[in-house]
Amino acid sequence: MSESPGAGPAGGSTFGGSTLDGSTLDGNVLAGALGEIFAADITSALGQCASCLRTGPLAETRVYSGAVARCPACAAVVLRIVRAPDRAWLDLRGLRCIQFAIPADQ
Repeated sequence: MSESPGAGPAGGSTFGGSTLDGSTLDGNVLAGALGEIFAADITSALGQCASCLRTGPLAETRVYSGAVARCPACAAVVLRIVRAPDRAWLDLRGLRCIQFAIPADQ
């Protein structure tokens, strides 16, 4: 069975063996999940909300259900991530851009 881009696996998402309930957390909870995809610590990256144009670190977003990050200023969804055993779906359409530092080669 083929899954279309942006479609998550049935049953929702889990990260690190823990399923989060509906309580809100800050964007630092995304570090592990996004660290599997990006080499840099993406939570320190600056993201610009496509809805209200607020720019700030992704760590300041408000995260619901462990995988839906909302802008702290306007509550628009800026990021969604769903993880399956063999793949991940990352939806960044709520961000106009992401800026992050790239370490110099040593």
